[in-house]
Parts: sequence; C-alpha cells; structure tokens
Amino acid sequence: MEQTNQTAAKIKKIKLDFKDSKYATGRRKRSIAKVWLKKGSGNIHVNGLKMNEYFKRPVHQIIVTRPLEISQVSSNYDVKCSVKGGGLSGQAGAIILGITKALISHEENLKKNLKKDKLTTRDSRVVERKKYGHRKARRSFQFSKR
Repeated sequence: MEQTNQTAAKIKKIKLDFKDSKYATGRRKRSIAKVWLKKGSGNIHVNGLKMNEYFKRPVHQIIVTRPLEISQVSSNYDVKCSVKGGGLSGQAGAIILGITKALISHEENLKKNLKKDKLTTRDSRVVERKKYGHRKARRSFQFSKR
C-alpha cells in the first residue's frame, strides 16, 4: 500500500493551458482520444503524463509522433491528449488520427502528405465477436465423425 502511494506521488498529472488550440477526436478499436493542438515547443502529454511516461514501449512512441514527423512540424506544436478505452495500441492509433485531424484544421496544406501515408482515415478494423457454438470468433470445435 505504501509503495503505491509513493509511485503515485512520483508521477503526478500536469495541468496544461490549452486556450486558443485546435481540437479533434480520434478513434481506433475501442479507444477514443480527445486531442488539443497548439503552437509550442513539441511537448506531447497523454492523460496528464508525458508521452514517454504513458507509452513505455518505443513502438507506441514512434506511432504517436508519426503525423508530426511526416509533416515536419514535430517541434512546432504542443499536443494534449485525453484517451480512454481499449489497450495501448488502440489508444496510440486513436491519438494518431486525432493529431492528424487537428493538424489539418490548423494548416490545410499539410493534408496532402498526411493523406499519402493514409493517416487521415479511421482504421475500422475491430475485434470480431465470438459466435455461439464456436470456441472463438471463427474457430469451430474439432469435428468427430464417430
């Protein structure tokens, strides 16, 4: 119990001022990301934490910064995200779409490069539901003739 209080004290959420910013929503699988983007120094905060504290895996960190790097404005904008639902991969995908939409609403001329890398469309793939009488969504039981 004492250890959890100490870790909570170490990682405290940061209040950020995001007046005069552009807002966009991104979705992926079960995740929904609310994204605010404004001119700044390139800081990315997710749920009140710095991006590299929230996303520990480098793959997720690369995914989140991708739209900013493609449009070559990674050090020009500050990003604040609020994400809920799903796992970390879905959340990273939702943040990508949110950042992309916000960038386009900020500067329309960035749309061409972002669209070329297919970042402007929502990835509609979701987990298929399990069907009655099957072990998984498509996997059936082993057929026995006798």
